[in-house]
Amino acid sequence: MLKPDDIQIRHRDLNWLSFNNRVLQEAEDPATPLYERLKFLAIFSMNLDEYFRVRVSQLRQMKRVEKSIRKKLALRPNQTVKEILREVKKQQEKFGKVYREEIIPLLEEKNIFLVHYDQYNDEQKEFAKKYFYKISSCIKPVVVESEKDGDLFLENNTLYLYVTFKGQDDFGIVNIPVEECGRFIYFSSETKEHKITFLDDIIKARISEVFKGREVDGMYEIKLSRDAELYIDDDLDGILAEKIYDSLEQRSEGQPTRLLYDSNMPQKDKKIIRKTLKLGKIDMMPGGRYHNFSDFFSFPDPTNNPELHYENLPPVKHKILEKSQDYFKEILKKDISVHFPYMAFDYVERFLQQAAVDKEVKDIKMSIYRIADESVVTSALLTALKNGKNVTVFIEAKARFDEKNNIDWGRKFEEEGAKVIYSYPKIKVHSKILLINRQEDGEIKSYAYIGTGNFNSKTSKIYCDHAIFTAQEKITTELSRVFEVLEGELIIPRSKHLLISPFSTRKAFTDMINRETENALLGKKAGITAKMNSLEDKEIIELLYKASNAGVKIRLLVRGFTCLIPGVENLSENIYMTSIVDRFLEHGRIYIFENEGDEEIYFGSADWMSRNLDRRIEVIAPIYDPEIAREFKDILDIQLKDNVKARIQDETESNQFVQRLPDEKPIRSQYEIYQYLKKKHSV
Repeated sequence: MLKPDDIQIRHRDLNWLSFNNRVLQEAEDPATPLYERLKFLAIFSMNLDEYFRVRVSQLRQMKRVEKSIRKKLALRPNQTVKEILREVKKQQEKFGKVYREEIIPLLEEKNIFLVHYDQYNDEQKEFAKKYFYKISSCIKPVVVESEKDGDLFLENNTLYLYVTFKGQDDFGIVNIPVEECGRFIYFSSETKEHKITFLDDIIKARISEVFKGREVDGMYEIKLSRDAELYIDDDLDGILAEKIYDSLEQRSEGQPTRLLYDSNMPQKDKKIIRKTLKLGKIDMMPGGRYHNFSDFFSFPDPTNNPELHYENLPPVKHKILEKSQDYFKEILKKDISVHFPYMAFDYVERFLQQAAVDKEVKDIKMSIYRIADESVVTSALLTALKNGKNVTVFIEAKARFDEKNNIDWGRKFEEEGAKVIYSYPKIKVHSKILLINRQEDGEIKSYAYIGTGNFNSKTSKIYCDHAIFTAQEKITTELSRVFEVLEGELIIPRSKHLLISPFSTRKAFTDMINRETENALLGKKAGITAKMNSLEDKEIIELLYKASNAGVKIRLLVRGFTCLIPGVENLSENIYMTSIVDRFLEHGRIYIFENEGDEEIYFGSADWMSRNLDRRIEVIAPIYDPEIAREFKDILDIQLKDNVKARIQDETESNQFVQRLPDEKPIRSQYEIYQYLKKKHSV
């Protein structure tokens, strides 16, 4: 039996695989429309690529850290990587089975056929020949002498064919130029059957022309995952991160983390490519005939059959903002909430557009974590600059994989006269905040937008997020101090209402959890309900275990990984946790504390992760408007009652779906929330 002081913490990287398995469950689910099942396979594949590029790479770097530091951090990188690879192999096998035995036959039932090069008929062979000549300038074959190890460089997450030649020791490598040519090619057909082939197969069909004068013996697809940067400081505290950096030698850019290869590749060729790329056996991951399933996001549907896709959900029209020509006037009356993707991101864009042309607006300040390419947001900011507004934009230069795009936009804003501030060396800005200062009756009136999601119209269509527009002075004054910190004018922002990381968020959450614990021990009403993306912070977990043992009922909704183990006797038996993976990506954070019946409700950008509490600029806001508080509670309550797409998170990590009783109504929360908002905002 576990004792209360035996703090049980899961390894985040191992539990993340449990999350990705939930994504794979959606691809397995026959109730999911066929093309959406394909997209979940694509999401699974994309997630895994990033996981190896970042998390597994970091674990491997840890192997080079001094033993004394590894011991202090309780790091066991070798053992963890082995466990990861075992689980990934199992998931990859399930992935392949779903694709081959379920998806492909179902596509064929709908008269959609994926044709491999060895199945081409004469007409398709002729088509492949013409198409090959059309793209031949993009194909860059090389022949590698196998004994010259290290001469070969493969780009990160790029598809290649490893080609063997009869009677020869050397081998060929040919790129599959997906970025330039697309992955899927549609064969024109006059029949009801729709034939589609991979770009890979077009090249395979003409491989003799790629390597002229050689007799090809075998072709096997490979893909190498590399890391472009070491992301240690984002997950470990500053002092230890410095020690880790000091103990690491300067490594070469783009360290290989995984070679995915066709499992039909002969053993001798696996050995050759492994040695050529200077990989260890642990770096080798068997896969199927094709890789980069993230390309299935763009898989064509020549049938245009709506049954193969999710039903269309037109955005809910906000009863106030939809008809308003003056957002400032409406926000001044009362706080206004919006919820994506149930509502359109247009409301945020319109707010910025109004501010850009409003003669009374003096300042626009916002933090941007991931900038979309050309967008209404960027256009509005440029318009504001042309109209003489003071525009201050804080750009997170270290937003993983979006670094270049963010910096490029920062330069554009600077060229047009904006004050652009980039991220600090040891801290990220993850808050989603906007502040507009407007001249009204001889005074400056401030308007704020605080959200859980990025200022990105594209992701707003698939990420479930919440936001509030407010002109409450107690909120806007403190938000202004956050921007003063970002601009270097203030070191520590005083705050009574906002929780601001890394200054006050941890203490505030600690105090509120301790208060619930004390109330439970005194027999008072106590409870904690929280929704977030990930739960990792050890101090918070220990506090939650302590609260559970005191009798506090804790209900958690965590989409991604969790290091807390719920439902363990004498440790966390009063903690119940579920996770929802469905059509949209759950991204919002909501925190509710019972407080003896006088509930306190917060929302914002921070998870209960050490990096969000201690090493990022985050803003968590209280919800003071009673109507909006009720709305947030209703939405969260619907999600807590989900019995269609919710999985139970427990000690077993089995991802069992919540079971509903025979007479219980099915509740698929994302659709229920849509209907709830639609009803509330009907005019």
